[in-house]
Amino acid sequence: MTQNTATIASDAFVLDPADRAAILEERAHYPYPQAASIEALKIVQKRHGYVPDGAIPAIAATLGIKVADVEGVATFYSLIFRQPVGRHVILICDSSSCFLTDYEQLRDALIDHLGIQMGQTTADGRFTLLPVCCLGACDRGPTLLIGEDLHGPVTPEALPALLEAYA
Repeated sequence: MTQNTATIASDAFVLDPADRAAILEERAHYPYPQAASIEALKIVQKRHGYVPDGAIPAIAATLGIKVADVEGVATFYSLIFRQPVGRHVILICDSSSCFLTDYEQLRDALIDHLGIQMGQTTADGRFTLLPVCCLGACDRGPTLLIGEDLHGPVTPEALPALLEAYA
């Protein structure tokens, strides 16, 4: 047994019955159960704010697939959080379009305002700051996503008022 497998297997985790039902409902939409993995991970993440290690074998058992299949999906997608994050996740787009429209100034202003570096969570657990390779809003750069809200173009001067809206 590898270290990673031992960690996953040692976590006691029980899927919430509503989450299990939602995962099975998603499973019904796909010809292969592996295809429902990403939706299953998103269901668990929505409830917990991230996907605990113990959720991986629980999802695999619910879908009737290998743990490695679910783990592979969970580690591939950057929007599946594998550790606790803040109440609000800020994804700042660092694509070439946003890079050309003052991404670096916006990133630096966020770091200064929040007092954290990229990949960190504020001490009060309010915000987690993460880079993302593209938000698909190249005409609005520089952009960021807070939770499910897309903002752009965002200036460093607009940050304090924008962040204040997320208590």
